[in-house]
Amino acid sequence: MEKRKCGNQTSITEFNLLDFRNLHGLQILVFLLFLVIYIVTMAGNILIVVLVVADQHLHTPMYFFLGNLSCLETCYTSTILPRMLASLLTGDKTISFNGCIIQLYSFATECCLLAAMSYDRYLAIRKPLHYATLMNGRICLQLAAGSWMNGFLTTTIITCLMSQLHFCGPNEINHFLCDFTPVIKLSCSDTSLIKLATLIFSFMDTLPPFLLTLASYVCIISTILKIPSTTGRQKAFSTCSSHLMVVTIFYGTVIIVYMLPDSDTLRDLNKVFSVFYTVLTPLANPLIYSLRNKEIKEALRKVISKYMILP
Repeated sequence: MEKRKCGNQTSITEFNLLDFRNLHGLQILVFLLFLVIYIVTMAGNILIVVLVVADQHLHTPMYFFLGNLSCLETCYTSTILPRMLASLLTGDKTISFNGCIIQLYSFATECCLLAAMSYDRYLAIRKPLHYATLMNGRICLQLAAGSWMNGFLTTTIITCLMSQLHFCGPNEINHFLCDFTPVIKLSCSDTSLIKLATLIFSFMDTLPPFLLTLASYVCIISTILKIPSTTGRQKAFSTCSSHLMVVTIFYGTVIIVYMLPDSDTLRDLNKVFSVFYTVLTPLANPLIYSLRNKEIKEALRKVISKYMILP
């Protein structure tokens, strides 16, 4: 292990992620399960990105944001699951400091993208006659770019502050990923500044997008309930039901994880719920949209018929 001096102590540059302990010989089974999840997640999200780019009928604001979300999920999954799979297969649980930093990216971006998608559905249902004007290409690009820049700047600032910290041991993180709180607890430096910065950025990056998402769906549901015909209500709800499911899974599990007390008895439960928003949400995203969306199915059918030789 690479080391450098930290006062009179040795500063660590690697961490041990404890993953899921007490598997009692189930490592291979868990490895195969997460391998299937990883393959399906990557294939599904990459397929959505390809379809959104290739099919002209999907060049709309809703699918533009969906393509951005799938691209983000692809990157996010690639920073977590490959290391977990390697750990389950080889038993090597170490992760470098830089690798740990990379895993801290993406969360703020996802919150903003989900909020932008909620706002898009709000305009489509509440203001259908003005939708094309209010959600034009320029606005879509600004919202998507703002989401990516917000996540990048926030995590870059936090990462710069974290890089100034010294970690003198122990180096064990009782989690399967480099979550911010357990990493900070291992530092032997003064962490008051980074804790304050993180509190401010967490408030700014998660609460406004969550409130915007919540307000959008309150307005959407109230509008749908006012539609007189049952067919009209079903059609309106179908345009946002897939996104609502993804939002519910993501925010529901995130709220549970960060509201659970940080105790030894609940730490394993915290890991289980963390799997939902870090592993299962990226998996659910392409499955929900592809299984419930006729336009995605039609675009996939066109691609298959165009590029594959059918018997």
